[in-house]
Amino acid sequence: MSLGSIAIKNATIITFDPDERIIDVGDIGIAGSEIVYVGGADQAPEAETTIDGEGCVVLPGFVNAHTHLAMTLMRGFADDMRVQEWLEQKIWPTEERLEKADVYWGAMLGIAEMIRSGTTCFNDMYWAFDETLRAVIESGIRACPSGVLIGVHPQAEEHLAQAIDFVRRCQEDGHERVVPMFGPHAPYTCPDAMLKRVRAQAQELGVGIHIHLSETKQEVEDSLREHGKTPVERVRDLGLFDVHVIAPHCVHPTDSDIDVLAEYGVGVAHNPGSNMKLGSGIAPVPEMRSRGVIVGIGTDGAASNNNLDMLEEARLAALLHKVNTGDPTVISAYEALAMATRESARALEIFDQVGSIEVGKRADVIVIDLKQPHLSPRHNAVSHIVYAARASDVTATIVHGELLMLDGKLTTLNEEEIIREASGRAARLVR
Repeated sequence: MSLGSIAIKNATIITFDPDERIIDVGDIGIAGSEIVYVGGADQAPEAETTIDGEGCVVLPGFVNAHTHLAMTLMRGFADDMRVQEWLEQKIWPTEERLEKADVYWGAMLGIAEMIRSGTTCFNDMYWAFDETLRAVIESGIRACPSGVLIGVHPQAEEHLAQAIDFVRRCQEDGHERVVPMFGPHAPYTCPDAMLKRVRAQAQELGVGIHIHLSETKQEVEDSLREHGKTPVERVRDLGLFDVHVIAPHCVHPTDSDIDVLAEYGVGVAHNPGSNMKLGSGIAPVPEMRSRGVIVGIGTDGAASNNNLDMLEEARLAALLHKVNTGDPTVISAYEALAMATRESARALEIFDQVGSIEVGKRADVIVIDLKQPHLSPRHNAVSHIVYAARASDVTATIVHGELLMLDGKLTTLNEEEIIREASGRAARLVR
């Protein structure tokens, strides 16, 4: 629903701006794709559409720093398995049967879920990436898409050529809501030669690299045995960190690996729900953050989570590290919420556009209704959002100045059609 201008009035605003302002009662003005006013109540410019924010909180949209979106089609299909068996026995064989239209409808299903739960941008790595891009453009959401590259795949050369062409086309088409990347799956599935070629192409085209790193103990042990280096050291020595890298997981970095991640400005995508479910371990997030590593939050794919709910991931990030360290102060509610918004945007190097509510930034904002029994009494809005709010409490989602959901109703997507198409295709895939 493109409305030209929007005003959100009399809301609590969590800005995540440089001054970390929380405005108890204030307004936001949006014109076109930009935020044009953030401040006191009754001062926003007149707008074509006004949203009553009384009793609500407005904050930047969640930025999902790592997912495989169309894996919504495999939600609940391969649960309670070890990660390598999960990949080799269930996921990869099923993905070999994927058709392009499957990816489109799986992506649409994931986008509907994300818009409903307040995610305004996602960082994706998957097959048939043109179909994900089509879903992104049609739905109105923001994305950093990349095609998965597996160097040991029989069609690895063809996939790399397609990925290069995809990045170039995205840049030529100039989609304002799309930031393409390269997506080599992981060091253990990509030989050195492929990783070097990806690095060279990323440098030439000026884009980032999205690659899994140090997700499991076995991955690190295998890398040390085969290469004499950790996965982090190996990709550093191959020059990948000469361009921007977003690294999902980083569950098992060594002490020196953490220094490398900080030195090269690598963005880490923490995926607590997926890591817990697959038994991968607990990433040393407090240690990484204390030493200067940028850590955002992602959901991973719905086959290993099993949802795309960033509110849930922020809650898990806050709780998991408290119990792991025995320190209830180690990651506060505010820090967890910042990781799901501002820090994810920083990890993806798109913080110049999104991740905070500031004049001049893109208008990617969400409204959460606190007028609920489970969010009362309202002692602390930030605490309520992280520890008590639900995805269904998000009532409005705005991306690039466009209302994608208002009063809990999607405006750009036909949910009934999406669920029907995605369910039918999922049934065929796993039959």
